[in-house]
Amino acid sequence: MSWRVEWLEEAAKDMRRLGKTEQKQVLKGIAKVSENPLPSSQGGYGKPLRNANRAHLAGLCKIKFRDLGIRVVYKPGEAYLKADERRGRHAL
Repeated sequence: MSWRVEWLEEAAKDMRRLGKTEQKQVLKGIAKVSENPLPSSQGGYGKPLRNANRAHLAGLCKIKFRDLGIRVVYKPGEAYLKADERRGRHAL
């Protein structure tokens, strides 16, 4: 099951600027992360960001494409966090 991905206008614009090969790689990575967008500490694929230098990044996650020099930053939606909390409460 995949979660719904919503794009910011700026992100869509950035994607259009990439070449077709890079777009395919990024979309493939985003599709993988959409299967479980939670931070890796909670069993997902993303790496949580922190508030270094007052950047206000807490609550956001990232995936990196090192070969491309691209970092995708996303926010796991409220629904994901609530579903995860429920799973944790009812786990055996």
